[in-house]
Amino acid sequence: MQGGSNKASPGKATILALGKAFPHQLVMQEFLADGYFKNTNCDDPDLKQKLIRLCKTTTVKTRYVVMSEEILKKYPELATEGHPTVTQRLDICNEAVTQMAIEASQACANNWGRPLSDVTHLVYVSSSEARLPGGDLYLATGLHLRPETRRVMLYFMGCSGGVAGLRVAKDIAENNPGSRVLLATSETTIIGFKPPSAARPYDLVGAALFGDGAGAMIVGSDPVPEIERPLFELHTAIQHFLPDTEKIIDGRLTEEGISFKLGRELPKIIEDNIEGFCEGLMEIAGNRKRDYNQMFWAVHPGGPAILNRLENRLNLSPEKLGASRRALANYGNASSNTIVYVLEYMVEEMKMKMEMKKESQEEEREWGLILAFGPGITFEGILARSLLTV
Repeated sequence: MQGGSNKASPGKATILALGKAFPHQLVMQEFLADGYFKNTNCDDPDLKQKLIRLCKTTTVKTRYVVMSEEILKKYPELATEGHPTVTQRLDICNEAVTQMAIEASQACANNWGRPLSDVTHLVYVSSSEARLPGGDLYLATGLHLRPETRRVMLYFMGCSGGVAGLRVAKDIAENNPGSRVLLATSETTIIGFKPPSAARPYDLVGAALFGDGAGAMIVGSDPVPEIERPLFELHTAIQHFLPDTEKIIDGRLTEEGISFKLGRELPKIIEDNIEGFCEGLMEIAGNRKRDYNQMFWAVHPGGPAILNRLENRLNLSPEKLGASRRALANYGNASSNTIVYVLEYMVEEMKMKMEMKKESQEEEREWGLILAFGPGITFEGILARSLLTV
C-alpha cells in the first residue's frame, strides 16, 4: 500500500473524536464469582468453580456494570427463575443506556472541540433496549441536539454494531458535505442477567466476559483546520454475512429478558473466514499487497479465543492486537461499544511511538483495519488510514 501525508483526503470521512462513559459499578474479576452467586442465592459449588475457571480464561481483569445490590433489592425477581421480568429490565435498561450515551457523547464533544449544536446527524446503536420512540430520540433530547438533526437507529446488531454504525456514519458524512455525524453506542447486560443454572452453562460465559458502557465518535469529511484534529480516515467499508450461520450467535427477547446462546464453533468459523474477508476488503480498496504486519489492527475483542485464532491465521506479531487485548482486559466485551475503547488505546499507542520518534514504525502503521464480528455471522470491516499527529 502506498504511504501518504497525514492530511485527510478531500471528501473522505474521518473520525474526528472519540469518547466513552461507564456506569459507576466496577467489578474486579477475581471477586465476580463470589458476588454473582451470593446475589442470586445460588449454592452450586460445581457451577461456581466453572465460573471461576472461565473468569481466568477470558483474560478480563475489570468491568463496569449497571447491575447493583440496590437494583436487586428493588427487583429481587431478576435473580430468580421463571418470572416475567422483561418490563422491569427494560425500565432499567432504557434509562441506563440513555444516560451512558449522553455522557459518552459529551466526552466525545469535549475532545472534538466543537459544540454539539454542530451535529447534523445521529447514528445510535444498542442491543440493550426496546421502546418507541427509540433511544435515538431520547439521546438527541438529552444532548439538546437541534430538532432537525437526522437520526438513524441500529438495534440488536450485537458485537458488530459499533463498526456497522461507523460504516453508516461514513456513508452519511461522505454523501452530505459539511455534515458532522455523532455515532453513539450504549449497552448493558441487565437485559440478559440471569441466575446461574446447570441447564444453561453458556450463561456462565456471558457472566465471565461481558461488560456495560457507552462509546461515541464524531465522523465527518474535510476537517476544519486549526479546530478539528482527525484521528483516522475511513477509506473503504464492507459487510459480509456467512450463510447458514444464523444460529451460531442466537439471541431471543423473551418474557425473562434476552436469552443468548453462543456456539462453541464461533472462534473457528471466524478463523476460517477472516483471511478471505480481509483480502476482499483490501482488493475492493485497490490494495493487493497484504503484509498484515505492516498495518495497525483495531479488532473487536469478542474473546481471547477469537483474538488468538485471528492472530495465528494472519501470522500477526503479538503487539498487533495489543489495543484489543487491553480493551478486553479493562472493560470486558462491551458489545458494540468496545471498538471505541480499542481505537482509544490504538491512538494512545500510536502517539507514544511517534513521540519516541520511531519513524519507521509510524510509516508501517499508517494503514490498518477496523474489524468486528456479530450475529449472522456478520463480518464488518473498514480499511482506515492514521492521520495522527503529535
